[in-house]
Amino acid sequence: MVLLLSFFWIFLGCAGDEPGDVILPAEVLEIPGTLYSPSANNFEGTYANFIAALDANEAISIIAEVDHTANSISVGRVLNPTRTVFFGNPVLGTPLMQENQLVGLDLPQKVLFFENEDGVVYAVYNSAKYLESRYELQGVTTLGQISNALSNLVKAATNAGIKSAANINADPEEGIITKISNEDFESTYSNLRNAILDNENLQIVAELDHRENAASVDLELRPTRVIIFGNPNLGTPLMQSSQSTGLDLPQKILVWEDADGTVNISYNNPEYLQERHSISGNETVLLQITEALNALSETAAGN
Repeated sequence: MVLLLSFFWIFLGCAGDEPGDVILPAEVLEIPGTLYSPSANNFEGTYANFIAALDANEAISIIAEVDHTANSISVGRVLNPTRTVFFGNPVLGTPLMQENQLVGLDLPQKVLFFENEDGVVYAVYNSAKYLESRYELQGVTTLGQISNALSNLVKAATNAGIKSAANINADPEEGIITKISNEDFESTYSNLRNAILDNENLQIVAELDHRENAASVDLELRPTRVIIFGNPNLGTPLMQSSQSTGLDLPQKILVWEDADGTVNISYNNPEYLQERHSISGNETVLLQITEALNALSETAAGN
């Protein structure tokens, strides 16, 4: 499988996370940590506008496009139009990880597009304030640029303004499970990758070497890699309950070596995603995901 490089963020000028005027009346999305835009365009037009805007910016690279609806069909399930696109630029992403490598779990940047049962199309993304608070990035100047650029890109795609969830912050390291590996960095990552490949139910979507990408723009970063992977049989039921869950799918596991040489394995706790996206039911599915992530991380750690 080709090793994809992370080009973590974008972007242009500086601005805060300020909600704008909304053109299309729509229900309020209360997904903690997010900003969103109810689109004035149909689903395909909104998504096409966004991809065109990314392609037009030489500083941005598209890492992966995930069609959750197509994936659901592949396992005999039904899901309203739902897609996630991963993209970015290491010039602005690397300073965040230089401050706190753990933010690599939420890089590269991603935007979720979905159409609900009422035909309303949304673009949803993590607030810069969410990243700042979850990873204690206060004072990192590129966050303002990230915020402004994301807002501009989404508004261009939706021809509508930006709205804000009531709470766009998070507690430090909220919802993140971190384990210490008994192996060195390369062995840990290799263990993890092989464990995913050996599981016929899992598919790798992208592998992102944040350190290599930092070096590509003459910046330094300790070993940091994230692998994105999924299983539509488990992810689809969560999105059927709450389409916004697609913002945090497919699953991701970050392997990183800190300043003391300790190798860490970090991932999102499924219970956190359940709470964040108000997923109802699906206890068996959530338990399966929890057990799978635990098994993968334990294998990676050499336990």
